[in-house]
Amino acid sequence: MGIEVNFEGKIALVTGASSGLGARFAKVLAQAGAQVVLASRRSERLKELRAEIEAEGGAAHVVNLDVTDYASIKSAIAHAETEAGPIDILVNNSGVSTTQRLVDVTPEDYNFIMDTNLRGAFFVAQETAKRMIARAKGDPTKAHRIINIASVAGLRVLPQIGVYCMSKAGVVQMTKAMAVEWGKYGINTNAICPGYISTEINEEYFATEQGQKLVAMLPRKRPGKPEDLDGLLLLLAGEDANFINGAIISADDGMTAT
Repeated sequence: MGIEVNFEGKIALVTGASSGLGARFAKVLAQAGAQVVLASRRSERLKELRAEIEAEGGAAHVVNLDVTDYASIKSAIAHAETEAGPIDILVNNSGVSTTQRLVDVTPEDYNFIMDTNLRGAFFVAQETAKRMIARAKGDPTKAHRIINIASVAGLRVLPQIGVYCMSKAGVVQMTKAMAVEWGKYGINTNAICPGYISTEINEEYFATEQGQKLVAMLPRKRPGKPEDLDGLLLLLAGEDANFINGAIISADDGMTAT
C-alpha cells in the first residue's frame, strides 16, 4: 500500500503564480506531471517561471489575470481552458495585505485587501466551478479539486493585519460553503491555512530585529519554507483526497495549537 502522486493528464490553474507560494505550488504540480496554467498580473514573471518549469521537463502556460477585475477573471479562465484544456485543479492563491492599525484603515486599504483576497478568490472559484459543474453533468465520475489558500490569520487575530485576518476568515467560510454546494458535482473544495512562511516577499523582514522577535514567539521559533506545504498541496489536489471536502487545514508548525 502507498500513495502515488501522478498528475499526468491533469490541468491545474494557479493564481498569484508570479512569486512566493504561488510559484512554488505551480512548480510542484508541474513536477508531479500536471500541465500548469500560471496566472497573475505580472506576465513577465510568469514567462520566467514557465521557462523554469519547461527546462525541468514540465508543461506550463501563461495567462494574464487581475482577480480584482471580473471581466479579467472570465477572460483568463476561458483562455486557460482554450490553451491547456478543462481545468481539473484550481489553486486559488492570490493575496495581498497591509500592515496598520484598524483605526488607520482607509476605504482604499479595505478594498485593496478584500477585492483580492475574498471577492477575487470567490469569483475565480465560481467561474472555474461553473465549468467543472457543466462537465460533471456530462460525466458524473469526473473529479475536480479547488484548493483555497487561506491563512492562520483566518483562524486567529494577528496584530496590525486586522483586515487581512477578516478577509482570510471569509475565505475559510467561503470554502465550507463551496464544499457543501458543489460537492454533489464531484468538486472537493478545501483550504490550506499556512502559518508564517519565509518567501522572497518577506525574507528580509524575518532578518530584521522586529522579524526576529516575531520568530522568537513562534512555537518552534522558526518560520516555514514554501516546500513545507508540498505534501499537503499534493494530497488535496490528488485522487487520495476523494473523501476530504470542506476541510480547513492548518500548516503552521503548531501556531494555532497554542
